[in-house]
Amino acid sequence: MQSTSIRIRQKTLEMLKSFSKRVHAGSLDEAIVRLLQFYRSRLLDEYFGIDKGKLSEFTEEDRLEDRDI
Repeated sequence: MQSTSIRIRQKTLEMLKSFSKRVHAGSLDEAIVRLLQFYRSRLLDEYFGIDKGKLSEFTEEDRLEDRDI
């Protein structure tokens, strides 16, 4: 596996280590991956649930064959 170095502030490192301990991540890399997965999950929930509660259920009357076009 290839690795790289990044510069972050000391406070950011402390926050990342704290998060890593809370989620029982095996490494800082794993903690970052979990953060990114969580963020992606939140975005998907936000955008795919945008009409939740605004739409009614699909009924038999909604079928195209039953419409007079």
